[in-house]
Amino acid sequence: MEVDVKRARMKAGAAVLSCALLAGGTVAVARATMGTDAEGTGGSGAEAQAPATDTAPSAPAAPAAPSTAPVMVYDGGLSAGWNDIGWSPRELPKGAPARMRLFNYGGWILYRPKLEGAFGALAFRFSAPEAYGEFLEARLDGPGAITFPRIPVTPELKVKKDGEWTEVVIPMDLLNPRGEAFDRVVLRASKDVGRDWVLFDKVALVPLPPEVAAALAAGGGKAGKGNGREARMSIDCTAPSHRISPLIYGIAFDGLHEKQDTHQFRMGASARRWGGNPTSRYNWKLGGAWNTANDWYYENVDIGVSSDDFLETNRKRGIQSALTVPMLGWVAKDTKSAGFPVSRFGAQQRDDNGNGNGTSRDGTPLKPGEPSLTSVEAPPEFIAEWIASIREKDKSRGQRGVQMYILDNEPMLWNSTHRDVFPEPLGYDELLKRTIAYGTAVRKADPEGVIAGPAEWGWTNYLWSAADFAPGKMNHSDRLAHGNEPLLPWYLRQLREHEKKTGTRILDVVDLHFYPQTNVGVGLDGNTDKETNARRIRSVRGLWDPTYKDESWIGEPVRLIPRMKEWIAENYPGRGISIGEYNFGAFKHMSGGLAQAEALGRFAQENILSAFFWQYPPDASPVFWAFRAYRDFDGKGGRFQDNWVPAKAAEGTSLFVSRDDSGKKLVAVVLNFNPDEAAQAQIELKGCGTLDSVRVLGYSGAPGGFAEQTPGAKAEGSLTQRLPPYSMTVLDLTVKKP
Repeated sequence: MEVDVKRARMKAGAAVLSCALLAGGTVAVARATMGTDAEGTGGSGAEAQAPATDTAPSAPAAPAAPSTAPVMVYDGGLSAGWNDIGWSPRELPKGAPARMRLFNYGGWILYRPKLEGAFGALAFRFSAPEAYGEFLEARLDGPGAITFPRIPVTPELKVKKDGEWTEVVIPMDLLNPRGEAFDRVVLRASKDVGRDWVLFDKVALVPLPPEVAAALAAGGGKAGKGNGREARMSIDCTAPSHRISPLIYGIAFDGLHEKQDTHQFRMGASARRWGGNPTSRYNWKLGGAWNTANDWYYENVDIGVSSDDFLETNRKRGIQSALTVPMLGWVAKDTKSAGFPVSRFGAQQRDDNGNGNGTSRDGTPLKPGEPSLTSVEAPPEFIAEWIASIREKDKSRGQRGVQMYILDNEPMLWNSTHRDVFPEPLGYDELLKRTIAYGTAVRKADPEGVIAGPAEWGWTNYLWSAADFAPGKMNHSDRLAHGNEPLLPWYLRQLREHEKKTGTRILDVVDLHFYPQTNVGVGLDGNTDKETNARRIRSVRGLWDPTYKDESWIGEPVRLIPRMKEWIAENYPGRGISIGEYNFGAFKHMSGGLAQAEALGRFAQENILSAFFWQYPPDASPVFWAFRAYRDFDGKGGRFQDNWVPAKAAEGTSLFVSRDDSGKKLVAVVLNFNPDEAAQAQIELKGCGTLDSVRVLGYSGAPGGFAEQTPGAKAEGSLTQRLPPYSMTVLDLTVKKP
């Protein structure tokens, strides 16, 4: 968007602000908040002047809870914790306004390390020669490469003229539209002016005055005045609904950080999955022993946490458990051996204290040794004994410990991830054989257990086996040998036939993994340029949208969940659906958070049984808050309800709606995917009852998470609500039933 267009939009928003202040008398509220006295000097917040410094700012502090209390920056002196690091000639006399000479585009920077809180506006007063005209601009700044908008102090932002003093209130929506962390306030000349003194005082970060917030939320009665494009939406309480499975809010287990990263239990996860490459080699008899596979030098390690510890932690916290059971056939024999020790295999491309990565210096994969170098055999009986021991513990405490057993992890990658013990690519027949053998063992040990599989990694192995790409063989030869049928439909039909013949049900849930192939990154990684961010959010459509052509080497619609539903209906009716691993990268960026919030809404919409994020997001990151949008948006247990309500939203936005069993409470999560422009949601409620109360909480990337917002205009069956750029908004509604 061009700069002039941005400025025009900001001025339009400021016009709403000015009208609300002048018409509604909010000046008094703003002045009271700032502590303004009649003379505009002095004040109880004054402190001794801090010396100017050029010291580089330290890193921002850990995120804090949202703050609605005003933070005084300068009131007849710098407030405690604030530093003056401006570049203009200036004087900060104790007990008096600051004096600046702003010639040569001069300015003033007020810096507070470890600034915490969420704020609604920047407020200050200034006095300058009339000949300067409109010369002043304000902006925020912070650590890193974040660029904040420069906001001209135009007449619309000047809320009151008091003698020589002009009072200014600038909403954070203009200064910080994406809710980024900041630790500096900058006031500077936007053009060259003279050398006369310019005075500043009563500089504060304040809550947005209520009338101003209401004007912004409602758009001054019209969409578009600083509130962005109109976005028409509807909620249809008369349409067919379904129960939302609580297991869609699952995360993974990370044994190495289990005891440190306790924030994973504050994000509202409903289930945890013991899974990933190392769990294919987990030896339950040795407590915390598994093999790290090609993720980390094929090493046997002790993670310090056993499967029993994992299950007990989940039980105590009220979290359900999904447990991966090995069917690779080999598990770690100890906690010190490795697949490619340099002492035996020679120098390699990389090594970890003498344990190599299995690749010679010239890049040639080394031929592995015997599996017994690191492992012991783990036949189906070994797994049956494990399940039986878990069930015995269940009986003693009167509570089931495992809600789902998963038949290993990404078997079509074993010849890569675990090539030290399984070097040959897996084919259709061997996958089926192992599934039946190990699945039968699990079923006999726990007849009522829920079994999921095959936990395949992605597009290639939904359709083909690893043997289809074996070196020295014709591509797709394994699939051709099985009637040219895609792997998953064939697998399901064979298991259905097995149940018909034997009476033993091996599979209850079809479990597949989903990672976008659109070059958006995985985990913390991923570019965050504008184009990648947009593609990251679009890539979620690969889960559910039949019209979305995958923007990668796949080049066709993936439509994973509809595809799975079709395969199940045609080949093995009655199976549930689980997305055993997924994420969209850029955990610490708002685009990653929005993609995650979109995915959780689509899981609810598509009525799947479970989904497990890989692994879990950093504390207070946008992805963390995406979970909290559904699981604990207010820090007091406010959550998405248990019944899905169909809804429609305008392009560039999403609307996901739920209601409780009584039908009197609705909770909606509304997303705006535009990074630059707000949206004015016009939401119609159909057949839901008369809209009674409205509570709004919003998040746009601020470190404190969701903060209370002023509701927009409401009528009996409709609601207007402003959606800031790149935002998640939770609507907590009650209705009166007819």
